[in-house]
Amino acid sequence: MDNLILIGMPSAGKSTAGVLLAKKIGYGFVDCDLMIQGEEKKLLPALIEERGPEGFLEVENRVCSGLYVSRCVVATGGSVCYCEPAMEHLRSLGTIIYLEMSAEETERRISNFKKRGVVMRSGITTLKELHAERVPLYEKYADIVVDCSGLTIDETVETLAAAAGFPL
Repeated sequence: MDNLILIGMPSAGKSTAGVLLAKKIGYGFVDCDLMIQGEEKKLLPALIEERGPEGFLEVENRVCSGLYVSRCVVATGGSVCYCEPAMEHLRSLGTIIYLEMSAEETERRISNFKKRGVVMRSGITTLKELHAERVPLYEKYADIVVDCSGLTIDETVETLAAAAGFPL
């Protein structure tokens, strides 16, 4: 299909750059975290607290696996990489672009990951550990990898558009 699916760590710019990218290339925009919040009528941190990481992932898998869109930029939640059925479905919808960032850049951008609604599975207590756990999954699913470390939001959008084959 003709969608661009953005994956990556929390704070990589999936939502912020995604909406700007959609405007730039004339696509629609879908934010999976907002879809989850809308369907569950709860903010992500409350949902994670109420259901636990695995319960939240069940919701994320269901919502992302049920997505059917055309000509859209889709910003996924950072934890969708744990949901293999959802990732395979998203792959069938379009090109998956991994917004890559170093662990240090992630730590610099996120001040309070618990308040933000970041899924931390058992045994993971730091953003550095989370980064190490997720990066191989993002790389596994990515069709395109874009390094966003140190880029401004405008530079990120330009880099994403070019990587996806849209003229600048």
